[in-house]
Amino acid sequence: RKKCLLCNNLLMIVAASIMGCSKIARSFEMILIGRFMCGVSLCVPLHHQYVGEISPRKLRGFANSTSSFFWSLGKAVGQISGQRELLGSQSLWPMLMASCGLPALVQLVTLPFFPESPPYLLMHKGDQEGCKKAIRQLWGEGHHQAEIDDIMKEKATMKNTKILSVLELMKEPAFRWQLYMIVILTATVQLCGINAV
Repeated sequence: RKKCLLCNNLLMIVAASIMGCSKIARSFEMILIGRFMCGVSLCVPLHHQYVGEISPRKLRGFANSTSSFFWSLGKAVGQISGQRELLGSQSLWPMLMASCGLPALVQLVTLPFFPESPPYLLMHKGDQEGCKKAIRQLWGEGHHQAEIDDIMKEKATMKNTKILSVLELMKEPAFRWQLYMIVILTATVQLCGINAV
């Protein structure tokens, strides 16, 4: 998860650089390419997953809700800084387009100092010592055996659960209404105009 976030940040920095250089290159296609790269990045689901997994169980809901708060705050800051009096002027708009690379750069520099998520280390890598070390680094010294036991229970549950492919999931009648709801909600978010704003 951490490596995926780092790669995603590199993608965002490249996209920001392409958009920032579009005026010098006199190419509107560079803006389209940069926006496309920003659109295909996995930053939102990856952040939610990583933040949820590195948080203690009692703070997990709060930590996931802060991601949404900062996502909305970022949109508001982008709208405010896009005013003509700030970065929305004729000469400064390339800086506004490239500003999406700043949070990615900050995260690229700071994320290597954070450990991999404990559930990932234990469930997917089978590294119990690495999991304990990550928990101590994230949550401090103390008795964290209950959290490790919860992760082990989840791992045991996952072994008994059949993983469905996308096609099998679409054919399964028990999941049909959930799929309809997800598709409709995702489509309405994409078509509501918030991305254009």
